[in-house]
Amino acid sequence: MYSAIRRNKVNTILYMLIFVLIIGGLGLLAGWAYRSTAVSVTVVAGAILFAIFQYFMASRQALAMSGAQEISERDNPRLYRTVENLSITTGMPMPKVYVINDPAPNAFATGRNPETASVAATTGLLEILNDAELEGVMAHELGHVRNYDIRVNMIVYGLVVAVGILSDVLMRMAFFGRQNNNNNNPVVLVFGLVAMLVAPLVATVVQLAISRQREYLADATGAFITRHPTALASALHKISSHARPLERQQSSMAHMWLADPTRPGAMQRMFSTHPPIADRIRRLVESESKF
Repeated sequence: MYSAIRRNKVNTILYMLIFVLIIGGLGLLAGWAYRSTAVSVTVVAGAILFAIFQYFMASRQALAMSGAQEISERDNPRLYRTVENLSITTGMPMPKVYVINDPAPNAFATGRNPETASVAATTGLLEILNDAELEGVMAHELGHVRNYDIRVNMIVYGLVVAVGILSDVLMRMAFFGRQNNNNNNPVVLVFGLVAMLVAPLVATVVQLAISRQREYLADATGAFITRHPTALASALHKISSHARPLERQQSSMAHMWLADPTRPGAMQRMFSTHPPIADRIRRLVESESKF
């Protein structure tokens, strides 16, 4: 577990560097296509500034995009006390607690570190879970906090958003930049089309590589905290049975949720940001004997 925490801290820096290199490389390519050094400098500088901005602001953005509302103990004693008791048990700082008014059962955690962490649960989740199952889910989310998954997830969220914005900008430059001297340059059009088509795919692959193993680790950490892995397994079974897409889904933060926030088809399941729930349940049930 401690090696996973250390690895996540190192990976945070690595992903930020990769992010700057990728966007910077695209900036250099754009500058070459448009024969403009200013374009390259602008894109590279923007990538660095955006990476810094996302490091500090991505958590607030994710909460705002999901429609999360911060609560106190008076607003929802059951959820608040569950998180508070788990925080005391683990010796972690008490995170901010949010509720999302959405019938789809789900939850997520975000923040830069345990001191700035927040956890959120949907109203749909609170309605279908009993107290033990809710404790299991919140322990899973605190597992993400404890393992510093939230920091890595936040960086990936920023990366996916940036790639989406950049692909959109390059597409518009390719199709609508007809008033500059490059209007007849086929390289510009090809460059815009490639960026538009490939960038979202690359972002999805990055989400896949980062998210799946972290869900298994958070499941194991949550089970270790509560000493009751079958409670989380039962919660996951209920979530799977009541699965429905979130009303405010955002593909850029899909990897942050407890369960896939969409209802994917056969092709989409190949690119799911989450491991199969059935497999997660099996692992949790098999670990029961260890406790």
